[in-house]
Amino acid sequence: MNYLEFEKPLAEIEGKAEELRAMARANEEMDVEAAVAALDAKAEAMLGDLYGKLSRWQKCQVARHADRPHCRDYIEALFTEYTPLAGDRNFADDHAVMGGLARFGDRPVMVIGHEKGSDTTSRIAHNFGMARPEGYRKAIRLMQMADKFGLPVVSLVDTPGAYPGKGAEERGQSEAIARSTQACLNLGVPLVSVIIGEGGSGGAVAFATANSLAMLEHSVYSVISPEGCASILWKDAEKMREAAEALKLTAQDLLQLGVTDRVIPEPKGGAHRNRPQTCENVGSAISGMLSEFDGMDRAALIAQRRKKYLDMGSAGIAA
Repeated sequence: MNYLEFEKPLAEIEGKAEELRAMARANEEMDVEAAVAALDAKAEAMLGDLYGKLSRWQKCQVARHADRPHCRDYIEALFTEYTPLAGDRNFADDHAVMGGLARFGDRPVMVIGHEKGSDTTSRIAHNFGMARPEGYRKAIRLMQMADKFGLPVVSLVDTPGAYPGKGAEERGQSEAIARSTQACLNLGVPLVSVIIGEGGSGGAVAFATANSLAMLEHSVYSVISPEGCASILWKDAEKMREAAEALKLTAQDLLQLGVTDRVIPEPKGGAHRNRPQTCENVGSAISGMLSEFDGMDRAALIAQRRKKYLDMGSAGIAA
């Protein structure tokens, strides 16, 4: 278990319980059941207490947890007959973005998402989930294919933001993000999106301009990272805690503001502590969102999606 900074007291208790179990395995005559049970109960209570009052910055840490399930995990758990499609037919295949044809239950769909990777090697290969222009152009290609064949699109968002490197800018990063957002708005099929970890800036919006948007309980969605915001406003990245509070970037904040449509519950202690249960919860949410748009024709889907975002802007101006 990789423990976060605020989980250190919990790590000590769970560590002691594991030490006792190890000692009992080494010496079968030792009776540690009562002591272990007491420690487990204390850890369970502390876990509930910690995760029941997370600050916004702590939610950011949970959203970025190394053991949190990523796009590939959800595809393997929730979709069958997944056939990956690669490349933007223009420059290259961006491994930060994965997607392809699949079945969700008995429904054929197109699934697209950011993949961060699960260890150092894969994180480097997937560029930590930061897409380049070719990644967004691949997503556009897959969305257009889905539109052509009448397939709903499911997007799984987990990115710190679009890659800001020199090559990405040279190849039209901002234009690619804008085109991907436009492709979302113009889809004549249902588009449902889930923020499974980080929803960072335009890099997330380009996948999440959806008919219905859900966020996992401890995910975040913001125009900029707390560190980036702090660097701009206070010239000090260490002010990220204050920035996170000001940004109101949690799922609960955004449900209240009308940016997200639903919050998906996570197991106690976060998605990383019970990955199968988290995948099941996300699957139920996707199923519910897709069913909302059954029977809607192309014009109605486009109109609903555009109204959703125009109303959001109008509400902000009125406020």
